[in-house]
Amino acid sequence: MNIEKRVTELVEEKIADRPDLFLVDVQMHGSGILSILVDGDQGVGIKECVAISRHVGFYLEEENVIEQAYNLEVSSPGLDAPLKSLRQYRKNLNRSLSIKLSDGTKREGKLIGAEDTGIKIEESVKEKGKKVQIVENFIFFNQISESKVIISFK
Repeated sequence: MNIEKRVTELVEEKIADRPDLFLVDVQMHGSGILSILVDGDQGVGIKECVAISRHVGFYLEEENVIEQAYNLEVSSPGLDAPLKSLRQYRKNLNRSLSIKLSDGTKREGKLIGAEDTGIKIEESVKEKGKKVQIVENFIFFNQISESKVIISFK
């Protein structure tokens, strides 16, 4: 049985009555750490993480899904974690993003839209001898290798 697939099912089952919460990622690391990242439209609290951890842990033990010793970690993605789902992009509308594209180039801009196929950002473009212009650009998800929210403490 695929551990990550089963854990995904268990998490989805636990948060089914909480439409504000969503699963971001499940990974079984070689080091024996099973990490679950859950987010929410208004964030996710410790209480929710504990409830998910208990639910998943109980069923994993009951079903004896994992043979070796493991540590179960349930948390929300940190501020510096890359965005992985459309829902995360939508949650971060109007925030600035740093985007690495598949071809190695980098872009920065304010996230102003998120659709099934990609995102729309406002970028400041400065051409030599001209004023800075704000332009809107659409970037397809298949062109993005990593997106992170730029944290501003202004």
